[in-house]
Amino acid sequence: MRYPPRLAHLATTRVLAAKLVPGFAQAHGLDDEESRERLERGLQGALLEDLLAAMWRALEEKSKRFDADRTLEKIFETLKERPYRQGRKAEVTPSLAAFFVSVDIAAGTAGDSARRLMESDAGRTRAEAGLAEAGRLLATELTRGP
Repeated sequence: MRYPPRLAHLATTRVLAAKLVPGFAQAHGLDDEESRERLERGLQGALLEDLLAAMWRALEEKSKRFDADRTLEKIFETLKERPYRQGRKAEVTPSLAAFFVSVDIAAGTAGDSARRLMESDAGRTRAEAGLAEAGRLLATELTRGP
């Protein structure tokens, strides 16, 4: 199991999109609403599964004495009052930008040149690094408390 089922119930597509909106909007020069819509369209299927797994790995790595139940409870407490509150604006690194391009591809908004770039070995490597970075960002956002 890549992550516990409860994580997917807490960290829904809508929740994750809300946390990623500031960085995505900055990287694309879009308003928050358009960014949220693109993120929600792109964070489906395999990309969502991979993102949840990356986030869970980041959560496990944050603590020497990791406790899954306690971590899930902390995420629940963080999201309880305002689950769709936007995350903090993150610095858009090349890796995070590559993850955002992966979201664009999944949402059907990326151009052919972006698709070809992401299909190259360098693009796949950068996308994997971006997925891990997005996982760390979300791990921090979902455990920072209410």
